[in-house]
Amino acid sequence: MSRPEDLLPPDLHYSAPTARSYTTSSRIQHIQSLMTERALQLLALTSPSLVLDIGCGTGLSGTILSSPPYSHTWIGLDISEHMLSIARLERDVDGDLLLSDIGQGLGFRPGVFDAVISISCLQWLCNAEGSHESERPERRLKRFFEDLFKCLRRGGRGVFQFYPRDQVQRAMITGAAVKAGFQAGVLEDDGGTKNAKLYLVVMVGGGDVTTVIQGLDDVEVEDARRKREIGGAKGGGGLRGDGKTARKKQREKEQGRIKGSKEWILRKKEQAERKGKVVKKDSRYSGRRRRMAF
Repeated sequence: MSRPEDLLPPDLHYSAPTARSYTTSSRIQHIQSLMTERALQLLALTSPSLVLDIGCGTGLSGTILSSPPYSHTWIGLDISEHMLSIARLERDVDGDLLLSDIGQGLGFRPGVFDAVISISCLQWLCNAEGSHESERPERRLKRFFEDLFKCLRRGGRGVFQFYPRDQVQRAMITGAAVKAGFQAGVLEDDGGTKNAKLYLVVMVGGGDVTTVIQGLDDVEVEDARRKREIGGAKGGGGLRGDGKTARKKQREKEQGRIKGSKEWILRKKEQAERKGKVVKKDSRYSGRRRRMAF
C-alpha cells in the first residue's frame, strides 16, 4: 500500500474531502486522541503552558490541549488551507491558527514556547518539495529543527509522533534534531506490531532526555546522542556508549586543539605575544562560555 507522503505534497494531499474525513471519521478521531494523550503524558507539563502544535490539522489535538485537565494555551501550524478552514470556521477551536510550511522555518521569537507537540507530521519533511538545493529533505529538516530550538525556552521539550518510511528516514529526522542542539531520544510503543508508534522526544538543555520518560512500562528508549557517538545511525540501537570518543575529545581539549576552548584561546594568545602583538591579560573570564540571554 502506497504511503500518502510518496504520492503528493501535503498541501495537495489534504484536499477538502480529506480534511472533511478528519471531522467525520470516528476512527481517525479516536486514534488521534490516543496519540495526543500519549504525547502529553511524555511532555509531563505540570501547569498550563504555551504549546506549539505542529501540523495541527483540524484542531483535534488542540481541543485536547485546551480542555481540562490540561488547559494549555496553544498555537497551531499547518500547511493545508482546507484543514485550517475546518478548524477555524466549523470547529471553532480555541488556539491561534497559522498557515505555514514548517520546512521553510517557523519565524517565532526566541524562547516563547514552553513545549511543542506534533502528531503524524514530521515524515512529510522527508520528501523534496522541489528540485532546488534548498528544498532537499535534509535542508528542510535542518531549518525546522534549528528554528524550533530557538523558539523553545530553556528546559522546554517536545514530543513528535511520526511514521518514518524506514530506518534511513528515522535516522535523518533524529539526526537533524541532535545537530540543531536538542537532546533527543526515540521511543517506540507496541514495537514489532502493525500498531507500532514512534515518538521523538526532544529537550532544550535540562539534563538527559531519558529522564523525561523514565518509569514508563514496556518502552524501549533510544538516545540519539549516544547513537551519534558510536557512529551515527547506520544501524544498531541500544544504549551502549563509547568512551573512546570522549577520551579523544578530552585529549584534544587538553592539547588546545579544540577551537573555542579555553586552552585553544590561551595558546593563540601566547602565539600572538611571541609575534609582538598587544594581547589582553588573562583573567578568570578568559575562555568562559557565556549563557544565552534573550
